[in-house]
Amino acid sequence: MASYDFDLFVIGGGSGGVRAARLTAALGFKVGLAEASRMGGTCVIRGCVPKKLYVYASRFGEDFELAPSFGWSIGEPRFDWAALQAHKNAEIARLEGLYTKGVEGAGGTVFHEHANFEDAHTIRLSSGRTITAEKVLIATGSRTARDLDGVLGAGLCAVSDDVFAWAELPKRLIVAGGGYIAVELAHVLHALGVEVTVVIRAAKVLRGFDEDLRDALTASMERRGLTLLSERHFASVERSGDEIVATLTSGEHLVADKLLLAWGRSPNTEGLGLERAGVITGKNGRVEVDSYSRTTAPNIFAVGDVTDRLQLTPVAIHEAMCFVKTVFQDTPTHPDHALVPTGVFTTPEIGTVGISEATALNHGHAIDVYKSTFRPMKFTLAGGGDRMMMKLIVDQKTDKVLGCHLFGPDASEIVQIVAVAMKMGATKAQFDATVALHPSAAEELVTMRTKSYSKAP
Repeated sequence: MASYDFDLFVIGGGSGGVRAARLTAALGFKVGLAEASRMGGTCVIRGCVPKKLYVYASRFGEDFELAPSFGWSIGEPRFDWAALQAHKNAEIARLEGLYTKGVEGAGGTVFHEHANFEDAHTIRLSSGRTITAEKVLIATGSRTARDLDGVLGAGLCAVSDDVFAWAELPKRLIVAGGGYIAVELAHVLHALGVEVTVVIRAAKVLRGFDEDLRDALTASMERRGLTLLSERHFASVERSGDEIVATLTSGEHLVADKLLLAWGRSPNTEGLGLERAGVITGKNGRVEVDSYSRTTAPNIFAVGDVTDRLQLTPVAIHEAMCFVKTVFQDTPTHPDHALVPTGVFTTPEIGTVGISEATALNHGHAIDVYKSTFRPMKFTLAGGGDRMMMKLIVDQKTDKVLGCHLFGPDASEIVQIVAVAMKMGATKAQFDATVALHPSAAEELVTMRTKSYSKAP
């Protein structure tokens, strides 16, 4: 029987890799983990966590504007980007330390080095050291895509990683992309005083989301003063002095201090030597896996963004936990990617779980739709503000709630608990039978008794 240095070696110290390493080490197995950059991965270092801190910072301006309607008098607010960056950096450093401590505290060994395959059981570190492992988990995540419609000039552009390291804010910014990263950063930077123009290829932002959510967010962006240019493509990007000049195929010329690329993300598989390990990659370089996250090499598995299934941090953690159960606890468990709740941290924000109206019809469901729009209580004294939108999609045959789509304050907090109910197969009748919590926005979900409309495929 072959002897290995480790029972499990994990390549990648992001949320999925760290969870797998920590849980496996806690079971008494010998575990190693290699991370070439900072522990915590994209989510902790240059993604979800710092972004949410920025979102909180960006919302104070609106709160200051509302304060007089509640009797508060305040002086002239002043925002300090450098102070936010310093506080954010301190928090990220703290979290990075916790990620390392979590693995080592469970008995695992962390190597702050790049790793690649020599063969299916042998890993070479950037120091030159080779390590053997019985099982290997690839959890290298994804990186920001840097292509700009195939035109020259992409190298002049920033990506989302860069935003978290900017020493100062630009005065004018072009955002290329209409996905959740693009619209989130566009909202944050606009609220912090940046003049923002968003350029998208499609007719609306947030492709794949429910149409009512897309429409609500588009209307809000226009009301708030963000410029949205839809159905546009880039022809060229050039630098002119300190400015970026972007020419669109429509003939329009956009001038800004920076251009932010937010077209999407690509799996991090380059330089891993996967071919030497017998691991096959597919579209966009993703690692191909089966329903148990096993690659084409029997002893090698992959979880998280590198598999390009659902690029969400909690999904990577869920896949890692299923991997540990399957491989080290003799309990085969495949990840469940259904009914994953999603938040889009624009202002107001989006919370959604389940399928959209269009998807429900495409899947053959005859549906009843319940929809409500109203002004959140927070804005009733001052007037104005965005109207909140809530929407439930219900299967006519079973009465099961197929989709819940929210636009407004705290939408992400509300939809997390809705996801629990839907995971349990909740019906509209059960929503209706639940006593409302008053006064709250969430109570609307259990008081929408009048059907807005019905549709059949």
